[in-house]
Amino acid sequence: MAREKGGFWVGLCAVLFYPLTWLVSRWRVEGLDKVPTTGPVLIVANHVSYLDPVYSAVFVHRARRVPRFLAKASLWKVPVLGGAMGGSGQIPVYRDSADAQHSLSAGVQALHDGKAVVIYPEGTITRDPAGWPMVSRTGVARLALSSDVPVVPMVHWGTLAVYDHYNKKFRPLPRKDVVVRAGDPIDLSAFRGRPVDAALLREVTDYLMASVRQLLAEVRGEPAPADFYRRGSAAGGPVTGDAAS
Repeated sequence: MAREKGGFWVGLCAVLFYPLTWLVSRWRVEGLDKVPTTGPVLIVANHVSYLDPVYSAVFVHRARRVPRFLAKASLWKVPVLGGAMGGSGQIPVYRDSADAQHSLSAGVQALHDGKAVVIYPEGTITRDPAGWPMVSRTGVARLALSSDVPVVPMVHWGTLAVYDHYNKKFRPLPRKDVVVRAGDPIDLSAFRGRPVDAALLREVTDYLMASVRQLLAEVRGEPAPADFYRRGSAAGGPVTGDAAS
């Protein structure tokens, strides 16, 4: 099967990202076959480190696809990086603005065009001290319900040991063990055909992230918590997934 063509910027990122993952980690790629080699796919991932997109990109590229990330629009303002984001077909997300719906429309269009779209539903790296997923934004549910495309869970574990942003620690050496694993597509048939309202979007979002959390538990080799952590929780503890998006 021929590799999906990505152009100059995708090729440049590959030249930079592949060596970086090898330099700072001993990493395992698991479940490449879960990503369809052609056609639309929505990849739903956890987020523990700002290094995750590097590993996500290489993982999807090794699956012979070009990853299209939904990423913060502010990244397009960074010199060079902004050019790479635009040139490689990434999708800017405008949060809390009139353009937020446009971001989802662009993601939906990418899926309709047969692209591989990657989303981190938490919106940023997790604040959970134990590294489990937080309560996530419901945009992922809108994308997943927009069309009947495969929705594949993917997890990263070990990247936080390399770069811990909140504690300002970058520890490339000695090389750390990192795992990136994709799981079986998530069956959303029980949710399709229902009126799309806030309740359904929250239910589907939590269902998707529960699948991601369970996959992460398998990689970590420990039980997953029953609830999702919420940003800004005064007690610093987990809350159930019915929190506002």
